[in-house]
Amino acid sequence: MFHVEHRGEKMGKTIALCNQKGGTGKTTTSVNLSAALAHKNKKILLVDTDPQGNATSGLGINKNNIEVSIYDVLLNKMKIKDIAVQTEYENLTVAPCNINLTGAEIELVGALSREARLKRAIEEIKDDYDYIFIDSPPSLGLITLNSLVASDSIIIPIQCEFYALEGVSQLLNTINLIRDGLNPSLAIEGVLMTMADFRTNLTTEVINEIRSFFKEKVYQTVIPRNVRLSEAPSFGKPIAVYDSNSIGAKKYDEFAREFLGEKIENKEEEAVEVN
Repeated sequence: MFHVEHRGEKMGKTIALCNQKGGTGKTTTSVNLSAALAHKNKKILLVDTDPQGNATSGLGINKNNIEVSIYDVLLNKMKIKDIAVQTEYENLTVAPCNINLTGAEIELVGALSREARLKRAIEEIKDDYDYIFIDSPPSLGLITLNSLVASDSIIIPIQCEFYALEGVSQLLNTINLIRDGLNPSLAIEGVLMTMADFRTNLTTEVINEIRSFFKEKVYQTVIPRNVRLSEAPSFGKPIAVYDSNSIGAKKYDEFAREFLGEKIENKEEEAVEVN
């Protein structure tokens, strides 16, 4: 039985975006949900813990020019406020990441309190933000473990494809193990379906399968495949800035509203365009 929690009811909330399967739209969602909520006057911190640093570069920050990063928080006990970078978007701050984080998995193995380092760092600044999102790596290693221990809840992006639920059981087992010891209150905030192509019967079948499995935890909003959405990161911009008229921008705005508790009608048929 999943822990049910009213979405958006608690401020100062830390939420990990996590799926150990790559290519599910995790970073795209981290960037665009953060930007959409910041636009709605919510104070947002996006913590980039994926060594690829795509959430950092996706908001226009050159990760190659970063001198201190989330690596220094995890390994050198720096404070998040000392490595955080204000983006060019009002209300949106990033705790950046670069290639240095690649070795952190190995370095953390022998570290004291290795699972709780990010949690302690976030607790110091939690009251400064409405929401803190953590973009986790596509794996279930020590960095992702830090993300889950530090979080109040988790958003699971799932791609609308044939093997959509492959590996999700492993993630759910990990969540249950963390609840048993390291973070008893960890909740599933919601499940977001991404990369939907409603021109195929498979997408509808997968959506029905996911809704049947996760039930009320699945968001009504479904993110479609969208060329403009995939282009935006290479320009270092969230989709709302890159192309505010695209279906991708409209759907992430809808998702932000649903996340905040607004009732959203199920209009999946409107998301058939992919350009």
